[in-house]
Amino acid sequence: MKRGALGLLGLCVAGALFAACSSSSGAGGFAGSAGTGAAGAGGTAGGAGSGGLPGGGTGGGLILDSSSDTAAGGGSSCASGPTEDKDQDGFTKQDGDCNDCDPNVNPGAIDVLHTDDGGAWGDEDCDGKPGGTQATGCDDTIGLDDLDPMNAAKAIELCQVATGKKPGVIEAKWVRADGAAHTPGTEVGIQPDFGPNVHVQGGKRMLSISSGYARTPTQTPNCGSNSCDTTGIGVAPTGFPQDTSGCPGDTEINDDVGLELKLRAPTNATGYSFSFRFYSFEYPEWVCTSYNDQFIALVNPAPVGASNGNICFDSKKNPVTVNVGFFDVCTGCPSGDTELLGTGFDTWDDAGATVWLTTQAPVQGGQEFTIRFAIWDTGDQAWDSTALIDNFQWIANGGTIDVGTTPIPVPK
Repeated sequence: MKRGALGLLGLCVAGALFAACSSSSGAGGFAGSAGTGAAGAGGTAGGAGSGGLPGGGTGGGLILDSSSDTAAGGGSSCASGPTEDKDQDGFTKQDGDCNDCDPNVNPGAIDVLHTDDGGAWGDEDCDGKPGGTQATGCDDTIGLDDLDPMNAAKAIELCQVATGKKPGVIEAKWVRADGAAHTPGTEVGIQPDFGPNVHVQGGKRMLSISSGYARTPTQTPNCGSNSCDTTGIGVAPTGFPQDTSGCPGDTEINDDVGLELKLRAPTNATGYSFSFRFYSFEYPEWVCTSYNDQFIALVNPAPVGASNGNICFDSKKNPVTVNVGFFDVCTGCPSGDTELLGTGFDTWDDAGATVWLTTQAPVQGGQEFTIRFAIWDTGDQAWDSTALIDNFQWIANGGTIDVGTTPIPVPK
């Protein structure tokens, strides 16, 4: 399907156009925070503890004497033999479990920052280095055009490879939107920043994927316009493209690309989060039309609360397109247009973007699952879009995690 004259803007009533450029406090957002997850197999620190160390939850805050396996501070003994698994966490002393009293402490766990204990790091993963699993430096030197999918995982702070029972990345691969294998080119990039005003959210690099070229005007080769063809006609995942309520839809997708990661969660994780933002040349001419490009994070098995497996949407279940309630960066929009400068979305055409957003979702400790980050052009190959993805974190601070997407507050 090919789009016609710009007069299709008339398909978008004034109210829909306003919604696409309105404050996220209106159309978008879920209650609650994504949390400040523990540092993980990649991830930055945060969150109250969930282990048997000061500030812990499930373990009752017990501190174990590593030589006797006896609970300190008046607790009862849980001494165990080398091959026993008293806390039934799947790890024995022989496996490296340093606390067989607490199922949240073992080599498959993730270290937790215990904020109610003066900000002390725990050693939930039993490596003898409190906070040792905090991701630091794993993406410092990755190049813009590096096409190793494991390095793409590192760019979003998933630094640890899952080995044995340990958490981390089991597999990383470039794919099309439907999961078919793909060898990408300029439609993906490892970015140190995105223009002068958009910076990484964790580490030193972030992942960019695009239905055009994932490049800014200062990077070569760049698109040089609002439309560049890449992968051609694609096959959409089941249930997609997902229509925005009240707007016409289309079934054709083009120039699709994605990164699919198979992950093993830490044994003490209750969820995870990541940051992203979405840029599109579809704004403002093609708001609420059948051409609205889309970004998804498709999870399998899908957590409760997902939409066709996708965990990125606003409070009205609108998918991430120019119609999402967080589309606040443009000339005249609440967040202004400074974060478009130097990106190409300021010079190659009038365009817009979302603010930085955080999506969170629940996970069971030790669970293996896949997450596919994908983007595509809807309806034709014109008016490209780009997504930035960064700062994947495991959440290990207990409590109930609900699927949701919220804006990241701008520091004052």
